[in-house]
Amino acid sequence: MVTQPNNPLHGIKLEQIVTELETHYGWEYLGHTINIRCFTDNPSVKSSLKFLRRTPWARTKVENLYLKMIKETKG
Repeated sequence: MVTQPNNPLHGIKLEQIVTELETHYGWEYLGHTINIRCFTDNPSVKSSLKFLRRTPWARTKVENLYLKMIKETKG
C-alpha cells in the first residue's frame, strides 16, 4: 500500500467522516450547512452514505467540512 502523506483523508472511510460530523455538529447543523436531503429529511448515516457515494459534489462538501472540523478541534 502506498502512503499519501499530503492527503489528510487517506485511510479515513466515508462512514467515519459522516459519523464524526453528525456527532460533532448534529443533523440539523449539517442540513443547514450542506443543504442535501439526506441531512434534512429523516437523516441517517446509511442514507447519507448511499447519496454521498453517488454524488461527487456533495461528497466534496462533506469532506471539506470534515477537514475544517479536524483543523478547528486540533488548533
